[in-house]
Amino acid sequence: MEKLVIEGGIPLKGEVSISGAKNSAVAVIPAAVLVDGPCTIENIPDIKDVKVLIDILKNLGSEVSCSGEGTVTINCKNIKSGAATYDMVKCLRGSYYLLGALLGRFKKAEVALPGGCDFGFRPIDQHIKGFEALGARVEINHGIIKAEAKKLVGAQIYMDVVSVGATINIMLAAVKAEGITTIENAAKEPHVVDVANFLNAMGANVKGAGTDVIKIKGVSNFSGKAIHSIIPDQIEAGTFMIAAAATKGDVTVKNIIPKHMESLSAKLIEMNVEVIEGEDWIRVKGTPDIRRANIKTLPYPGFPTDLQPPICV
Repeated sequence: MEKLVIEGGIPLKGEVSISGAKNSAVAVIPAAVLVDGPCTIENIPDIKDVKVLIDILKNLGSEVSCSGEGTVTINCKNIKSGAATYDMVKCLRGSYYLLGALLGRFKKAEVALPGGCDFGFRPIDQHIKGFEALGARVEINHGIIKAEAKKLVGAQIYMDVVSVGATINIMLAAVKAEGITTIENAAKEPHVVDVANFLNAMGANVKGAGTDVIKIKGVSNFSGKAIHSIIPDQIEAGTFMIAAAATKGDVTVKNIIPKHMESLSAKLIEMNVEVIEGEDWIRVKGTPDIRRANIKTLPYPGFPTDLQPPICV
């Protein structure tokens, strides 16, 4: 059995460089399916989810090569099937992005219900609503989701709840649909913007990402040969910032986008922690008299749900 042994009570000091965002990588990699040619993705985090996704793409027929730390070139030219079996996706919740990508390319997708972190059942009704609005017929039988359409046509889609996963999945399915798709009440998280930027680099026409209204003008073909760098991981950065404050340490968190950390920085300052921002770094200095604060998690730009447990320590 694997375990971590932590000897606490020592203030953390020094510098740490943040990896690429997991939540972005697990959506950008499936998005590569949409282009019939090579694309290069940089700053990919070295995590299990990424390795599983790459294996899935290889099993589907993609050519994947690594060219340096954190850089992967993916060529999905030879993918012929829109099916990802349970054995492929059973341990990865982010595998549901294959639904939107495969549907967008083949007008047909068959993906097993995803696994990954087991925090109870996570409904995908908003994903299905979006696919059906675009013209797909969606069925769920024996743990397999099947989506198929004679053609995908742009539509106006209102999200009943703010959902990052559904927003991204609908974008993936809609970029090659005929006409214009409008997603209202869309998620505004940084990785939604990152995925949109990658799609645009491949030749898509996505506007409004980062706002609550995203408009997608369908295109028939992608240009390919896109080069895209994954944004820094907001949650990893926030975890180190909180750890510095909790241990009364002094840590500079590098390779980040300070704007993405504004809700956390504001709370730390409210708690009497010193926070100094640079262009691509934040320095956090803990103090002996940390104050308590009320924290409510909200969709971005609110306080991230994934940072609630560490800050409560």
